[in-house]
Amino acid sequence: MKILIAGSTGNTGLRLTRQLMEAGHEPIAMHRASSDISKLPDGVATREADLTQLDDDICAGVDAVVFAAGSGGDTSEEMTDKVDRDGAIALIDHAKAANVQRFVMLSSIGADAPDPDSDLFHYLKAKHDADEHLQASGLEYSIVRPVALTDDDGDRDVKLGDDVDPEGTAARGDVAAVLARAVSDDALRNKAYRMESVG
Repeated sequence: MKILIAGSTGNTGLRLTRQLMEAGHEPIAMHRASSDISKLPDGVATREADLTQLDDDICAGVDAVVFAAGSGGDTSEEMTDKVDRDGAIALIDHAKAANVQRFVMLSSIGADAPDPDSDLFHYLKAKHDADEHLQASGLEYSIVRPVALTDDDGDRDVKLGDDVDPEGTAARGDVAAVLARAVSDDALRNKAYRMESVG
């Protein structure tokens, strides 16, 4: 499958790109002009784009899209909205127009019902709005909502579902593996689920 990855140069996106290549897929690493693409795997296809200003043909010729991008924890509320909400929504709309088979969203625990008292409320509300748009889009989708992320690779022993420990952790390598699986696994189709590493 040809799979467009938004956020391909991030900590999770790099792992995802590598795992998809190893699985025989053809990842297309979407990146901004200013992004450091030197750590991407050799031979990976790239597609320059900015989530705040997407071209209409951004999803041309791809079978699936994975949104693994994020504005980052230190950005303004305005940029969070531009990337995590509006950028994601725009990419969903372009994917639908291009007849993409499946859209996989990296979201966050708490995005299903953002807590107004949380320090992360604005971020989670942006994620919530993007998730809701995806679910209403008519696209086949999978929404992954991991608990707190670590930079570990993990051992692929994960738990998916409602009984995930909200105080647990999720290794980025495990998150990437779940995103890669969600691209084609019908058991994860049209579902939103929490995720944690248990190994």
